[in-house]
Amino acid sequence: MPSRMLFQLCRIGYISLLALLAGWFIRQGVNGTYSMAFSVLWVLPLLLPLKGIIQGNPYTYAWASFILCLYLLHGLTLLWVSNAHFAFAAIETTLLCLLLIGFPFYARKRGRELGLSIKKKKAD
Repeated sequence: MPSRMLFQLCRIGYISLLALLAGWFIRQGVNGTYSMAFSVLWVLPLLLPLKGIIQGNPYTYAWASFILCLYLLHGLTLLWVSNAHFAFAAIETTLLCLLLIGFPFYARKRGRELGLSIKKKKAD
């Protein structure tokens, strides 16, 4: 798969995840389940890598996976404990699993295209 197509898929998936979770947590804040401050704090970590993901920076794609792990824990926990929100949790978990596969692949592929790598130390 070309890196351009992988970039588009990852970016669309990330923006979809951001919209899904922002809508979910804001709705929970409006309903009174959570406070609005708590809802904003849940969405805030997803906004940190937004600029780099939209620009296609491979370093951002590499470290953004760590942020996605927090939301994967949320999705899996909600999937396990709640029958009322099963569909939401299933969509969230599926989307996160796809992004956790796609982000490192894009970072690796695009990093190689750009010639980015960790230099090995020369033996003296």
